[in-house]
Amino acid sequence: MFFDAKDYAAAARVLGGLVEEVPEQTGPRLLLARSYYHSAQLGRAEAELRVIVERDPVEHYARLMLGRTLQRQNRHEEAESHLRIASALAGDFEQD
Repeated sequence: MFFDAKDYAAAARVLGGLVEEVPEQTGPRLLLARSYYHSAQLGRAEAELRVIVERDPVEHYARLMLGRTLQRQNRHEEAESHLRIASALAGDFEQD
């Protein structure tokens, strides 16, 4: 509902409580990170995404989002490794 309305800050407030209740679940934490990303709370988005990637290094979407979050912070060099890993996990290999 909040995503449809593009009210990402409100979504983050609701999802923050849910993540506190079930911190081990990836789904709510990933939605929280997306909420932070879309509401330009990039430091918070990065922190949530790093928790996910630390727990599950092959979580493709978290890697992709982390790379994009780092790009938006002008940390392109750091972003590149996460974007390459996300691409590889998705099966997007360059054709020679």
